[in-house]
Amino acid sequence: MQDENLNDSPSRASASGSDEKYSEFTDQIDIYTLHELHAGRLILDPLEAKKELGDSVAAKLKLTKDGRYVLWPQPTDDPEDPQNWSDRKKNFQLFIVILASIIPDFDNGIGWGGIFFVMLMRRYGRLATLFWTQLIALGLLAGATFAPTLQVFAAMRSLTAFFGTCPQVTGLYTITDLFPFHLQARKINYWTMAVVLSPHLSPFLFGFLDARTTWRWAYGVGCLYGLAVLILIALFLDESLYHRKAYSADHPPVHRRKGSIVQRVKDVVGITGVRQARSDPPWSDICTAILKIAWRPHLFLILFFEAFVFGFSIGINVTITVFFQTPPPFGFGFSQTTVSAIYATPVVAVFIGELLGRYLNDWFMRREIKRNNGVFEAETRLWYLHLLLYWQFPAAYILN
Repeated sequence: MQDENLNDSPSRASASGSDEKYSEFTDQIDIYTLHELHAGRLILDPLEAKKELGDSVAAKLKLTKDGRYVLWPQPTDDPEDPQNWSDRKKNFQLFIVILASIIPDFDNGIGWGGIFFVMLMRRYGRLATLFWTQLIALGLLAGATFAPTLQVFAAMRSLTAFFGTCPQVTGLYTITDLFPFHLQARKINYWTMAVVLSPHLSPFLFGFLDARTTWRWAYGVGCLYGLAVLILIALFLDESLYHRKAYSADHPPVHRRKGSIVQRVKDVVGITGVRQARSDPPWSDICTAILKIAWRPHLFLILFFEAFVFGFSIGINVTITVFFQTPPPFGFGFSQTTVSAIYATPVVAVFIGELLGRYLNDWFMRREIKRNNGVFEAETRLWYLHLLLYWQFPAAYILN
C-alpha cells in the first residue's frame, strides 16, 4: 500500500526537539558524506531537503526513481560505486552473504571473533576478510569432524566458532554499502532471518540424520555446505567497501581491470585491499571504536534487552534437548526424532517473523517520516519494539 505524499501531514519539529538547518553553510556540505555525520537524522523528503540544505545543494541530490525519497548515501558518478550496481547484482551479493550468515550457528554456535573482524573489514575490505575467515573455519570444522578425541574436538569447535562468526558481522556492512537507507531495513530483515534461523535449522535437519547414523555425518554435511558458500564467495562476491570521502568528480578512483583472473585472485586473497587501504580511519580509531560507544548509557539498555531476547529465544536452543530427552521425572523422555521435529516450530516462527518485520518496519518508517516533516530519526524504530515486548516476555515466562 502506498502512502500519500510525505508533506500531506502538518509540519512539526524534530522528534528530538531540535530543528536542524544546514542552509547557513551550504557551501561546506559534502553530499557524499553528510549521511555519516548525521546518521541518526536523515532528510528523506526532497521538499524538506530544499528547506534545510538550500536549493543549490538540494538540486544536486539524487532521488529514488519515483522522486519520493532522497537517497542516502548519495550515489557518486563512479560506476564502481556499489550504490550504482544493478538491483540484480546487489541482491545476488546479499544472497551470498545471507548463505554465509547461516554458517556460524548452523555449524558451531556463537563466537566472539566478530569484534576483531570488524576492524579488518573497515581497513582492508569485506571480501578478503570474509574469504579467509570462512576458509579457516571450514578447515577447523573438518578437523572437528574427524577429531580422534574429545579434547581435539573441543579445541576445533572453539576455534571454528571464533573464525566462523565473521558473516554475522559482515551483513550490516554489506547492506549499508549496497542499498540506500529507505531499503536497508527490509534487507537487514532478510539477513537477520538467516542469523536467527541457523541455530534452529541445524538441529531440525541433522537431528533426524544423527538418529540414524553418527554425528560425524552431520558435521560432514556442514563442511559441504561451508565449502559451497566458500566457492560462491571466491567466484562471485565483489568488494563493497567504497571510500566516499576520497571521491571527487575530477579525480575518481582508479578502476580495476575487470575480467582479469589475476585481479580477481588479488581481490579475494586481500592483496588489493592491503594496497588500497587508507589511513582514514586510522588504526587508533578502528581499535577504539568499540570503547567509544561502550560508555553510552543507551547501549547498556540495548544489550540488556538483547540479552533477554537472545536468552529466551535462541539461548534456550542449546539446552532444549537436555530436558526433552532426559527420562522423567527430570525430563520428558522424548526420542531424538521427536525432539528434532519440535525444532520445526521455531523454524516456522522465524519465517512468520520475517514476513511481519518486512512490512511493519517499512510501515513504521513511512509513518514516522510523514509525522516528522519528512525526516527520519533513529528513535522512531523503538516504537516497533513495543509490539515485540507484549509477546516476548509473557511467552518466555510461560515457557519457563
